[in-house]
Amino acid sequence: MRKIKEILRLKLEVGLSYQKIARSCNVSASTVHDVIRRANAAGLSWPLPKELQGETELENKLYPGQILSPLRDKPDMSWIHRELKRKNVTLQTLWQEYKAAHPDGYQYSYFCEQYNIWREKLSPVLRKTYPAGKFMEVDYAGQTMTITDPAAGETHPAYIFVAVLAATNYTYAEAVMSLELASWIASHLRAFEFFGGVTEILVPDNTKTGITQPCRYEPEINRSYAEMASFYGTAIIPARPNKPRDKSKVEKGVQVVEQWILAKLRNRTFFSLDELNAAIDKELVELNQRPFQKLEGSRKSLFEELEKQALKPLPDMRFQFALWKTLTVNIDYHIEVEKNYYSVPYQLVRDKVDVRITSSLIEIIHKGKRVASHVRSFGLGKCCTLPEHRPVAHQKYLEWTPSRIIRWAGEAGPSTGQLARHILDKRPFPEQGYRSCLGLIRLGDRYGKERLESACRRALFFGTNTYKSVKSILEKGLDRTPLEKPPESKPILHQNIRGKEYFGQEWSRSEISEPKWLKAIN
Repeated sequence: MRKIKEILRLKLEVGLSYQKIARSCNVSASTVHDVIRRANAAGLSWPLPKELQGETELENKLYPGQILSPLRDKPDMSWIHRELKRKNVTLQTLWQEYKAAHPDGYQYSYFCEQYNIWREKLSPVLRKTYPAGKFMEVDYAGQTMTITDPAAGETHPAYIFVAVLAATNYTYAEAVMSLELASWIASHLRAFEFFGGVTEILVPDNTKTGITQPCRYEPEINRSYAEMASFYGTAIIPARPNKPRDKSKVEKGVQVVEQWILAKLRNRTFFSLDELNAAIDKELVELNQRPFQKLEGSRKSLFEELEKQALKPLPDMRFQFALWKTLTVNIDYHIEVEKNYYSVPYQLVRDKVDVRITSSLIEIIHKGKRVASHVRSFGLGKCCTLPEHRPVAHQKYLEWTPSRIIRWAGEAGPSTGQLARHILDKRPFPEQGYRSCLGLIRLGDRYGKERLESACRRALFFGTNTYKSVKSILEKGLDRTPLEKPPESKPILHQNIRGKEYFGQEWSRSEISEPKWLKAIN
């Protein structure tokens, strides 16, 4: 190990204790004791002889034929690297298993150091340890494909969604026609179904589609996106802004998809999204089965071995996409969603409510409690109102019908009911007469039903069938006076009135004096 020289120097030259040397070299005291014991047995002193200046020579001197000579005693670094991807597996656990099989093998510090040296030789994207089933990183590729409309000849861009399981690099890709929220979430669902399970954590970019408010420390996640994650039992931890290494797996995955899939399809013409995705699926199978360059196996084999069993199972039902909005309840205790109106309890007027919009349902939530639910309406200007959402006064008002109004008025007497019918009949719409009829009923509460009936009889007798007429009769007490027929009207005689006989006479043209202008013409 590289620290052997430093341990020997600190002990043989400086004279430090085992504990101080262990703290200085970041190794255990037992390791220091073992190195000094072996150095004393080999008769070494400080400074070391020239033939032992190299690390390999010094190790062979102190550990002759025990660890470095037999290859079977060396730990398999590729195996260690794969095992670290399993849940709850640490280097300490693997070293203990190794030590049990090889009692004279590497000590823990040297074991870790050798693994870190081996790992540094790999590609930089593999330096971070990713436990199996822990992370799924997602992003859109920068490169797009083209869909050609065979009828119109127009072309439309198709965007490439990429998802990568961080522990095994197992990759999923698909083409979509939209970058909107519904398409973004639908791509996640298809990725889950492709992998056959869900990881503990989703790592997206700070895209505006999924992240409402990007922030290095407390990003605000879109509510629909967060609801999807909750449904599948996963957590969303976005990469920090301008920190691509936070999602280095999908960054590399996008590059691989562009080079090994999109580049192969660049010269083909696709006339539908399904046709393009079928071509991507075919190339995706080959990509995941291609052997690694520096590790054994492939993405597919590593996934089957390590990660498939570590994923959380999919729920029995697929997530139903829902759009969330925050709205203010109008004074008519309704909210507006896409030009249609839905009622909420009238007590929430002017309050803010959360609205969950699915393809078939409108759910209204206030302070975490669902207060209303409506079947979604399509079109414009439709109103969905539940009777229990109205105030009591409004409920009673809407209980009125023409027949019910006449029946209520008729409780005072037949004349009152007849007058109410006259009021409703002379309106273009019966509802316009409800107020007048209500006024009649209230006059009965004030003056008594008998007086109201008498007043209505009088109004009907004289043909003044209005609420104001009945009110005037009651105020002036005319309902208490007997009814008299109005006197018959007689014709007025006057010398200037010619009478009907005058208009019955026949006049000849000769008896009518012609005007001067007519005489001039003749």
